[in-house]
Amino acid sequence: MGFISKILSIQKKSDVVLALDIGTEVIKALVFQVDSANNKGIVIGVGKIRQELGNMQSGAVSDIAGVVKIAREAIDIAKEKAGVKNVKYAIVGIAGELVKGTTTTVHYERANADLKIGLPELSNIIQKVQQKAYERIGEQIAWETGQSNIDIKLINAAVSDVRIDGYRINNPLGFQGHNVSISVFNAYAPTIHLGAIESIVNELGIDLVSIAAEPYAVAKLVDFEGDLNFNSIFIDIGGGTTDIAVVRNGGLEGTKMFALGGRAFTKRLAQEVRVDFERAEKLKINYSLGKLSKMDTEKVERIFEDDCRIWLNGIELALAEFSQSDLLPNKILMCGGGSGLPGIKKALLSKEWLSKLAFVNPPKISFLRPQDAANIIDKTGELTSTQDVTPMGLAGLVLELSQEEKVLAGILKRAMNKVDYK
Repeated sequence: MGFISKILSIQKKSDVVLALDIGTEVIKALVFQVDSANNKGIVIGVGKIRQELGNMQSGAVSDIAGVVKIAREAIDIAKEKAGVKNVKYAIVGIAGELVKGTTTTVHYERANADLKIGLPELSNIIQKVQQKAYERIGEQIAWETGQSNIDIKLINAAVSDVRIDGYRINNPLGFQGHNVSISVFNAYAPTIHLGAIESIVNELGIDLVSIAAEPYAVAKLVDFEGDLNFNSIFIDIGGGTTDIAVVRNGGLEGTKMFALGGRAFTKRLAQEVRVDFERAEKLKINYSLGKLSKMDTEKVERIFEDDCRIWLNGIELALAEFSQSDLLPNKILMCGGGSGLPGIKKALLSKEWLSKLAFVNPPKISFLRPQDAANIIDKTGELTSTQDVTPMGLAGLVLELSQEEKVLAGILKRAMNKVDYK
């Protein structure tokens, strides 16, 4: 069954859908129903199982069989709680340093400004944007890895800005004008990582609706489209990676990921206090929850100081590219299990690194929580943590996909299939 057929089937039959967040530390499975009439997702079942240490590395799958085993357990729990026997469709998140997201803009001068923009002309412009974006991402990955033969594929795309003669509009069809500017956000991932995800879903016996870049899913969870005043930096700190998304003027400008997350802090703690990984993880969680004595809290804080500094350097490098073009948003929204570490927020508020980047105003930090989801409703009462935001974001993307009868989205979807992957 093709992509569009799957979406239509979900809409017509009200099938339950699975959102699968294959995290480095925990696999999270949400079973939800799509209420297409109200554009809502209703979560009816949740399953969470901790990963085995060798299953993931820096956000990427390293043991397919191990991940399948844990994923099946999480899905079975979610299905049992939801009271359903089968889940037919799934959307799965992907992370990792080589998952890249960027916004590409093409400026197009029309020969006849009085002629109304038609479908063929608009399709041609978007096709040019997509080809330019593919080449740009390919060059970036080749530069970072030193390898020019890494195969990549487009996984997410969204039109973030359309302007005609400087005026911002939603749909350029039927408009007249001389200068057309179209910006499209694209997320790419290496085919080797995508192949691993596809193998996992095939082993689970579920049809794959989409693979999504997780920072893209997190950012889209907040309904900012059309709000030209919305500006924010999203930071999702998982077990193996930290994912960043920057939104400016109501448009997703780009995403960045780097391989440093909560697992690095746990390993450092295990090494310093000479305990195994599991005990160190429990100690880290209790530290984050404020359950340790004052003496132990201060000790753990000192142990984490260097790691927080290194993590902050990663944030600085990731945001440096965005600050070259304009001032950075001062609103920072954090989520993920690692965001609960007290030293993380303290590091972000330190003046040491803020002077190196250009912010609109001094940053204000808050946490992105499940209740902030624009169109996902939790009927289980189990989604209470910042760790639950990412799978909810994945569920939200299914709603977005089900609305793809929109003209621009339809054109963009066809352009995605025409990009010349070499």
